[in-house]
Amino acid sequence: MARTARMSLIELMVLKQDVYTVLEYIGKKGSFQFQTKKFSDSKAGSEADSILNFDVQYYNEIKNACTTLNFTDFPTDLSDYNAPGEGDREDAKKFLLAYNELQKRFSEGVENLEKSTEAYKEAMAFSNLKVSYSELESLSFISLKLGKIPVENYDDLKDSLMSNAVLVPLGNDRSRVLVASSKKGRFAAESILKEYGFVPLEIPTDFKGVPEDMLMGLRHNKEDAENRMKALEGEKKNFIEAHAQIIKRLIGNFAIGMQISEVETNLQSTELVYRITGWVPETEFETYMRDLDEITESRIAIRKYNPLEVPSVISGKEQVPVKLEHGKFVKSFERMIFSYGSPMYGTIDPTPFVAVFFTLLFGIMFGDCGQGLIFLLAGILMAFNVIKVGGWNKFAPIFMAIGVTSTVMGLLTGEFFSDEKLLEPFAMWITGLFGRPHAPIVKMMPSSDPSSIVAMFSVFGVAVAIGFVINTIGLIINIVNNIILKRFDEALFGKNGLAGALFFWYVVVMVIRIAAFHHVIALYDWIVIAVTLFFAAFASPFERAMRHESPLLENGFGTYLISGVVELIEVISGYLSNTVSFVRVGAFALSHAVLDFLILTLTELCGGAGGLAILIIGNAIIIVLEGMIVAIQVIRLQYYEFFSKFFHETGREFHPFVFKCE
Repeated sequence: MARTARMSLIELMVLKQDVYTVLEYIGKKGSFQFQTKKFSDSKAGSEADSILNFDVQYYNEIKNACTTLNFTDFPTDLSDYNAPGEGDREDAKKFLLAYNELQKRFSEGVENLEKSTEAYKEAMAFSNLKVSYSELESLSFISLKLGKIPVENYDDLKDSLMSNAVLVPLGNDRSRVLVASSKKGRFAAESILKEYGFVPLEIPTDFKGVPEDMLMGLRHNKEDAENRMKALEGEKKNFIEAHAQIIKRLIGNFAIGMQISEVETNLQSTELVYRITGWVPETEFETYMRDLDEITESRIAIRKYNPLEVPSVISGKEQVPVKLEHGKFVKSFERMIFSYGSPMYGTIDPTPFVAVFFTLLFGIMFGDCGQGLIFLLAGILMAFNVIKVGGWNKFAPIFMAIGVTSTVMGLLTGEFFSDEKLLEPFAMWITGLFGRPHAPIVKMMPSSDPSSIVAMFSVFGVAVAIGFVINTIGLIINIVNNIILKRFDEALFGKNGLAGALFFWYVVVMVIRIAAFHHVIALYDWIVIAVTLFFAAFASPFERAMRHESPLLENGFGTYLISGVVELIEVISGYLSNTVSFVRVGAFALSHAVLDFLILTLTELCGGAGGLAILIIGNAIIIVLEGMIVAIQVIRLQYYEFFSKFFHETGREFHPFVFKCE
């Protein structure tokens, strides 16, 4: 069985002049996980530290410039980029100078446009006022107020002033208004105006409106400002296109420099030497030793430690990080493992089993040849990045795998996009090779044929048999893992130990004997069941004896007896539910066939274009909704029936230091 990758702790003693080169190599290699960070002693600022601080500043300023320029084409893979040098710093300086000059002109253009627009609006607002304001103010029976309000408040203000004043818009956008109220009601009007953001405007007493030539001049100013902004927008676009490659290079290089700076500040060091410790896969140690010796020109000391030689690991204060090594197909299932927990270091890697079980169970529950081909096609297109679905493209092998198993199951059940006729020739040919031709090979859709009922329910038997295999592999993994970890008490005793496994296997074999060969339960059956159940449920003193712990009955005989009875019920009910739970696989296979049958029936009833629409929409709904439901059910079976057998504690996932552009 595959086990987690073997790891080694390496210690590097690096001269100060080489530390940035070494850290750059580690970040690009992407397979080095720093040991728990220990902050270095305070170091006096040096010229190198000062340069590095400038690098961080350059990175932040360039990122801010990109935000303003709406530039988002950042590098995602930094393997082709390098820590910044003097040339990068010069380029960054030139770029920021050019950007700041453009931004200054852009800001001035925006400000000029706002002022020109505001002046034109002010003039337009009072262009229709042909009577002098002083004459209007002299009226004894009316109070007038000129001012500005937020445009969105106009309608609400008009409704509120209904009985107190008249609201007259000035200009086209209703942001400048004239409010006319009776002298008696002016105080109520003023109170309402204040609520709606009314700002009074100072108007000369002899003001009679805005001359036409002034309006024309202001309009020309506004149009000039708008044209200037269009030119600046074009200049901004050209600036981005001209500097796109420089921006990407600078962002990539300075991102590396900034991350090197962050790591460097947490390293232990003296005035001249840095100490770097971290975990690497043992298979890569020789490569690290050769490459680091070369890039530092032998100015480095390297020491390797086996995990059992590391004091923090021996004392239990630190877990060895767990790395899984797989090909593309199995690797795509790793997140399913780590979302539940990490295996313990050195134990069996369950990912290959998960890959097989997931694709098999999904295919059984989602058996339709046409719908399966859709999953297969989607997986192929995702693998070649023809379609991009967020971060889902890395799961392309899973889509291809479930597509294949669903297609194969569809060939067996004769379903092709809910149709049961198209695959009949294939089924007749296959079954004809082994006897009387019939179609489909396995009848799943509802039918009046009595033989189809037997075929449908045989699926439940297959599902339970698969469940037995999955439970068995989970138990074997648990036993082997505990032997690897030298926990022999847990390997032998308890529900998921050898005792519980023997009980489970013996009961299953006994049921098969009774059902298939009409055997009766004998005395030796009861003896085997009783002994295995006893060591599975009442194992506590035996486990403590193997661990050399005393007293054997930690909390007395009474507590031991009660807890044993509870554990006995848990063992029996647990194995029963673990087995019966897989009946849902057959249930979902049948429900999928029933849905296909309903869509086919509705299609035939409607016929023509309507029937075709039902066929397309119905299959789309099945692919999306039932696809998600089936995936959830398969994951649930993995988590609760498989992982629960051996995932009693989790390890620490391997997270190597890799340069990222955030």
